[in-house]
Amino acid sequence: MQSIMSMNKILYSFVVVAVLTSCASSYRVEGSTSVSALDGSKLYLKALKSGEVKNIDSCDVVHGEFHFAGLLDTVRMANLFMDDESIMPVVLEEGDIVIKIDNASQSVGGTPLNDSLYHFIDRHNQLSNRMNELSHRQSQMLLDGIDEATIDRQLSIEAAQIAQEEDSLVTHFIIDNFDNVLGPGVFMIITSQYRFPVLTPQIEDIMSKATQHFKSDPYVREYYQAAQENEQRMNGLSETAPAPTDTVAPQAPAAPLVNVPKP
Repeated sequence: MQSIMSMNKILYSFVVVAVLTSCASSYRVEGSTSVSALDGSKLYLKALKSGEVKNIDSCDVVHGEFHFAGLLDTVRMANLFMDDESIMPVVLEEGDIVIKIDNASQSVGGTPLNDSLYHFIDRHNQLSNRMNELSHRQSQMLLDGIDEATIDRQLSIEAAQIAQEEDSLVTHFIIDNFDNVLGPGVFMIITSQYRFPVLTPQIEDIMSKATQHFKSDPYVREYYQAAQENEQRMNGLSETAPAPTDTVAPQAPAAPLVNVPKP
C-alpha cells in the first residue's frame, strides 16, 4: 500500500509539472540577415530585469540565419545585441517572431506587438530621412546660387515642421500603448539619448496623460523621479547636490531604434 501511495505522489508530481509547463508562454525567433558583419558572430537578447540589463538568450549567426527560443514569464521589451552593441529592439511575446536584417532595412514581425512597433519605427525612419535630406538640399541650393539667408529661413521652417511631426508621432504612440510594454519601451528609447534624466515638454505632456499602469513601470517611475529632482537642482529649489545626477536606475540600454553594423 505504501509503495502504491508513493507511486501516486510521483505520478501526481509529473502531472503538475506537465500542466504548469503547458500553461507557460513561449517565444520563438527565426532570424535571417544578409549583413556580412553579422555572419559568424554571436547575438544576444538582453532586457531590463530587476534594474539591470541582463542576457536572456544567445545564439550564433550561421550562414546568415539565427534562432532563439525560450519560455516567457511575462511579455517584455528586449534588445538584440552583437557583443555590447545594441542592434534593434524586439518584443518577446508568445508566437513565431521573424527578424530580417539587411543593409537597407531591419524589421521584426509575426506577432501583434512587434508588428505595431515596427510600423511605428518605419514611420519614424521616414521622418528621420526627411530631416537628413535637408542638408543635401542646403548644399544643392547653395550650388544653385540661392542666398544663404533665404536657404536658412526656408529649411528652418521645414526642419521645425518635421520635428513637430516626430514629436507628435512618438507622443501619440506612447500614449496609445500606455498599458502594454511598447509604451514604456519606446519611452526608454527616447530618454536614453539624454546624458542625465531631464524633463522636456514632450515628457511632461506624456506624464500628464499617463495611466497608473504606465507610471508604475520601474524605468518610467525612476526616470521621472530622477528628472524631477534634477529639475529642482537646476532651478535652485533643492538643498541637495547642485549638479544633476548622471544616471537613473534602472539603467536603460542606450541605443537608437535600429543600428545595424555595416559590412
